[in-house]
Amino acid sequence: MTTHKKETGKSMVWVMFAVGAALSWGLYGPILHKGQTELGNPFRALLCVGAAYFLIGVLVPVVALGAQGGLGGFNAGGVTWATLGGALGAVGALCIIYAFKSGGIPTYVMPLVFGGAPIINVLYSMWQHPPKTSPNPLLYVGILLVAAGAGLVLYFKPAN
Repeated sequence: MTTHKKETGKSMVWVMFAVGAALSWGLYGPILHKGQTELGNPFRALLCVGAAYFLIGVLVPVVALGAQGGLGGFNAGGVTWATLGGALGAVGALCIIYAFKSGGIPTYVMPLVFGGAPIINVLYSMWQHPPKTSPNPLLYVGILLVAAGAGLVLYFKPAN
């Protein structure tokens, strides 16, 4: 059994940002679906998503980096990987929009997305950064529980 030492002196501010991401992404599907429905065309909704990404994802870092004098210092590897990560985020948004366009609703689509994403994340992260020791078998139980949890949410979702 692995014991974990309590970290002392480290800020826990990151938890607030993680909760902010969960809140934002938890509301993302239902809000996007409503916008897509009201706009009458999924590509209008995607355009709005892109505009929001531009406003928040481009203007904020340009201002912040400019204020820090950090607009230089980019390298090919970092730019490539960060852009690929951004493209995956945009493709994910596109896939969600197409899921809604094809008849999916947030109570079905989002549990699949948010149940599947952590499983994919853990498996890819373990492949990318192999653990030094064999993972605790409860990790695999957790993966099965996430999948089962998403299935239960889908099966017992409230009727519309």
